[in-house]
Amino acid sequence: MSTITEAGFTQEGFDAFLLERREPDWLRRRRIEAWEAFEEMPMPRGGEEWRRTDLRAFKLERFGLPLLPPADTAMPPGLLGKGVELAARAMTFDSLLLHAELDPGPAGQGVLFGSLDDLVMEHGDLLRRYLLAGIVDPFYDKFAALHAACWQGGTLVYVPRGVAVERPFYLLSTLSPGGVDLGHTLIVLEEGAEATVVSETASSDPDGGGLHCGAIEILLGPGARLRYVNLQDWGSGVWHFAHQRALVKRDASLQWTIGALGSRLAKVNQHVALVGEGAHAQVNGVMFTEGRRHLAYHTLQHHQTPHGTSDLLYKGALQDRSHLVWRGMIKVDPDAQKTDAYQRNDNLMLSEQARADSIPGLEIEADDVRCSHGATAGRVDDEQVFYAQSRGLTRKEAVRMIVSGFFQQVFDRIAIPNVREALAQAIGHRVREYQET
Repeated sequence: MSTITEAGFTQEGFDAFLLERREPDWLRRRRIEAWEAFEEMPMPRGGEEWRRTDLRAFKLERFGLPLLPPADTAMPPGLLGKGVELAARAMTFDSLLLHAELDPGPAGQGVLFGSLDDLVMEHGDLLRRYLLAGIVDPFYDKFAALHAACWQGGTLVYVPRGVAVERPFYLLSTLSPGGVDLGHTLIVLEEGAEATVVSETASSDPDGGGLHCGAIEILLGPGARLRYVNLQDWGSGVWHFAHQRALVKRDASLQWTIGALGSRLAKVNQHVALVGEGAHAQVNGVMFTEGRRHLAYHTLQHHQTPHGTSDLLYKGALQDRSHLVWRGMIKVDPDAQKTDAYQRNDNLMLSEQARADSIPGLEIEADDVRCSHGATAGRVDDEQVFYAQSRGLTRKEAVRMIVSGFFQQVFDRIAIPNVREALAQAIGHRVREYQET
């Protein structure tokens, strides 16, 4: 495969990108439609969705389609896969697959795992209906269109009907300094299937920059059950844009836990659509900001059918001059009677200069539902710090313990002990001395 070195996302570069991929016509046409939309769309600004996120310092023309990784690519070890017995593992660098392996047991049951690039060529008839389903709207905004036109690498997790994979699938995506990641994750569980997926992102240089413009698409068939843990830990200079959406069908269950720790600026849309009667979704978020980082996560719990339940809990801790935005919406369609939905966002302020914006919302068109929301913000309790110090802890150790306790409600929802502990440690290592006023 040749490399594309031209800076910027240009027509010439896109044409060369299409030429070397040799994909099915249906996928090629979808890419071209998305590229045309990308060129026509302005950079998003203003409006309720973007008015708290300032993109003036972001220069898209500084980035282009990813290069092939060098032969001596250095992968970070990752956090969440340590000490976990896995069913499968995949590693990508600048969204290009370096390695993928799947145990013979799941493979013999029809499970597909690995490079979406390769598997769409081998199983195009199967994957076409999912890739063209528009789980994530490719025309939502300029970033969604860019991703739909230029995604590469990517990872597929496909579990056929009735198959339960007990051990987790593990995905690690790494970004080089100044690199570009356009990876696409597609997770499909057919009727009655069960799986656990653990994924994380990291930069080879923790202080490095770069661009991630990605998407996650999840489809759960009737009665399927997915536990998904997704850690975002890009370097401190990375611009992170992502659209993530799950469709949960009849009596299916999704537990989706995100950890947001990295990047210079992040703007993520995480949407869950309950499209089958009796569908259930639990969405958990752990967010930690420091320096001048800006994290904006917009969540949607969309109830489209009756008897659905959803429970969202996002917790954030902020230090230095960082800024955290959470904007959540529970949307209930007219036919979604007997809906039971809840959302909550709590923030712990570790600095006088940090800022948290919490904007919960309800949009209810059915008349027999139970929906509620809540949001809180508070500072470290100095009495708790004093009490811990009187028991022999330093002030920093005391603050770390308080932060860990603040997040414990979310940690307790993670079923894999090693993953739960690794996420807690990653946050604890970032906590600095809390400054009294």
